[in-house]
Amino acid sequence: MVSQKKIVKKIKIQKINGGNANPAPPIGPILGSSGVNIMEFCKQYNSRTQKWKGEICPVIITIYEDKSFSFLIKKPPVSIQLMNFIKAEKGSREPNRSKIGKVSLDQIRMIARNKMEDMNCFSIDSAISMISGTARSMGIEIDK
Repeated sequence: MVSQKKIVKKIKIQKINGGNANPAPPIGPILGSSGVNIMEFCKQYNSRTQKWKGEICPVIITIYEDKSFSFLIKKPPVSIQLMNFIKAEKGSREPNRSKIGKVSLDQIRMIARNKMEDMNCFSIDSAISMISGTARSMGIEIDK
């Protein structure tokens, strides 16, 4: 029978750019306080996120009792993907009054397929509905 390592902690870091992890904050202080080899994490993260270089790729790090770690990389957040489509820096301050751009239903469907494994829904239609709600709350119009 194979024994499993005991999990000490799980950490979520939301704002790390793919391919650009370094020991500076927020990574260094979070992992350093847990006793994890920071440079080893940065090397592994950068090699696994090379294809998303420059995009935000959230990560969930599992730290074990022997100070080893494993991590799961998530896809870039829906809001970031929407802003990339409309070439905007941030969402609208008044999403019901001032709109910042438009996305098509096909673009939303593409984001839904890309992000499906990270979302808490089972059908593509419910994922599209969730992403449409995010778009509306950011002040982005949806072309049918």
